[in-house]
Amino acid sequence: MLQPGLEHYLVVSALLFCLGLLGAIMRRNVLIVYMSLELMLNAANLALVSFSRFKDNLNDHVGGQIMVFFIITVAAAEVAVGLALIVALYRKRASAHVEDLASLKL
Repeated sequence: MLQPGLEHYLVVSALLFCLGLLGAIMRRNVLIVYMSLELMLNAANLALVSFSRFKDNLNDHVGGQIMVFFIITVAAAEVAVGLALIVALYRKRASAHVEDLASLKL
């Protein structure tokens, strides 16, 4: 049976990243843009874990996985701030469109 190689994982990662980028650029709903940004972060995580898995040096095998933990930490902080902004926008304007974010200025 054919085992998937590094290039297979990187192609999937690139496709996920492009799909997330397309969703972030094309959509007007803040929640969809937010999910697209999370998809892009997960694509970067997949690439880092793939590089870590297929690296020849076994002593430095966890370097990419440690970076993934940092990215997950940043994503968790992004969730807290992003959802607070989305809730504030929805309470003020009763909509979740990107162009309404300018209304949250002081």
